[in-house]
Amino acid sequence: MQIRENISLQPYNTFGLDANARYFAPFETIDELTTLLNYKLPATTPRLILGGGSNILLTRDFDGLVLKNEVGGIEVVKEDEEYVYVKVGAGINWHEFVLYCIGRNYAGVENLSLIPGNCGASPMQNIGAYGIEIKDVFHELEAFHIGDLVVKNFSLEECEFGYRESVFKRQYKGQFVITSVTYRLRKHPVFNTSYGAINQELERMGVKELSIQAISQAVINIRTSKLPDWREVGNAGSFFKNPQVPNAKYDELKQAFPTIIGYPQGNGTKLAAGWLIEQCGWKGYRKGDAGCYPKQALVLVNYGKATGGEVYALSEEILQSVKEKFGVLLEREVNVI
Repeated sequence: MQIRENISLQPYNTFGLDANARYFAPFETIDELTTLLNYKLPATTPRLILGGGSNILLTRDFDGLVLKNEVGGIEVVKEDEEYVYVKVGAGINWHEFVLYCIGRNYAGVENLSLIPGNCGASPMQNIGAYGIEIKDVFHELEAFHIGDLVVKNFSLEECEFGYRESVFKRQYKGQFVITSVTYRLRKHPVFNTSYGAINQELERMGVKELSIQAISQAVINIRTSKLPDWREVGNAGSFFKNPQVPNAKYDELKQAFPTIIGYPQGNGTKLAAGWLIEQCGWKGYRKGDAGCYPKQALVLVNYGKATGGEVYALSEEILQSVKEKFGVLLEREVNVI
């Protein structure tokens, strides 16, 4: 364990953006993290905790200390007749964990197959796909308080999960380092195939008997057909959140744009951000090496040598055009540095 200086972060973010960290160090244990946090750097030195780098847009060099979370380990901590509780280190790759569960017939995360990033980030933004969110399989997590240098446990209620939201993106932003997450998985699957094109893909695959393995493969097939592999084309998945509007606003938009896509959500309606962006003509747009992916307008991409500033500028243009056309303000899902 050592702190290195002037390190390129290009290998550590899925956008493939070349930004430098003034200081950089990985950690695998809480003791190592404590030592690094106590390292004698100027008191004003900013710190950035980096996981899988799949939800970050680096628009500049980081003149501070980047701490790469590599806490490992997967273990079953308890089980009962219905559930098995699996504790996972924050540095474990998310899809590897999904495959671990599928290989043991632990159900609940199969719809979340192939989401990039690490397990530590999964509760931070309550990742979700195809009708499932982390809150549906979450039991508890351990997080290290940067200021007090102590570990705190957070329950489901204490995380205050929302749509791509948790306390770690709001009042506790920058205060905690998630070190492990414990998931509650079913021994007897409850299948969820109603969202998106899962049923159609299962039919295309010729699946006769439903299983978590089949659902996982269907999700993988769908994602690879419409989303770019970050190893080939830099991206951070969905760049924007799906906005929620009051029902009266949705009715107004429906009158003006009859084909608009909306889903009832609590006291309002959630709009499909990808549809809004596409209607503004951005799908497939490219300026230099920054672009809007041709198969999914929600995904902004780096075709090779784009800078974070260029991707950000494109996102700003998209935000403004959607606001002008629909009167709806999109929100970025990625963490902009």
